[in-house]
Amino acid sequence: MAAAQAVEGAAVTALRSVLLRVRQAAERAGTQTERVRVVAVSKTKPESLIRQVYDAGHRSFGENYVQEIVQKAPQLPDDIEWHYIGHLQSNKVKMLLGGVPNLAFFHGVDNEKIANHLDRAVSSLERNPLKVFVQVNTSGEISKSGIDPSACVRLAEYVKSRCPSLKFSGLMTIGMPDYTSTPENFRTLSNCRVEVCKALGMAEDECELSMGMSGDFEQAIEMGSTNVRIGSTIFGPRDYSRKLQN
Repeated sequence: MAAAQAVEGAAVTALRSVLLRVRQAAERAGTQTERVRVVAVSKTKPESLIRQVYDAGHRSFGENYVQEIVQKAPQLPDDIEWHYIGHLQSNKVKMLLGGVPNLAFFHGVDNEKIANHLDRAVSSLERNPLKVFVQVNTSGEISKSGIDPSACVRLAEYVKSRCPSLKFSGLMTIGMPDYTSTPENFRTLSNCRVEVCKALGMAEDECELSMGMSGDFEQAIEMGSTNVRIGSTIFGPRDYSRKLQN
């Protein structure tokens, strides 16, 4: 028990350190700190650890696996702002939305099919529109989900005009694990935002960017990110023995 409490205390300390680094990066970028959302990615972590970070005042949490988030969410406070991050199989859409009424953001619309499934599920549940980010494959890796940058305007237009139960909120990307292409990835996503906003008649500050993780979130903020997805820096190494299949 004492060891668990020590881990939880370390997570709160780490969160505070991250928030300080976010504020400093935002100041360097000339951005208001309040415009940067820190999504604490809690995959493979127990509810008790999430609750400790919640009790420290944090409200935005992210998960990557459907079975995991639908198990955790009902056991945690309703005012958590849940983010689902990454690729989602269409046959898991109803499970996700039905199991997590307080799902606020979906980071990962990468084709019209998943947009349609999400739109229909949100409508059938008669819940508030779901805020979604279009996922862009900025690194060009075949293994990565996301649309080609050249198609981001078309997909964003589709979500905005054809999916009334979704709210197009911005663009997201997942960079290469070794961070070698990070500046190029972030620059590509920023350029996509310029094109999307021009095509959709949106102000750029209305189109959020979800980019940056534990290893590069400060650089992401300096390059315009408004959502950084931080897991291991807050919660420690992943425990993949707890991993549940998506």
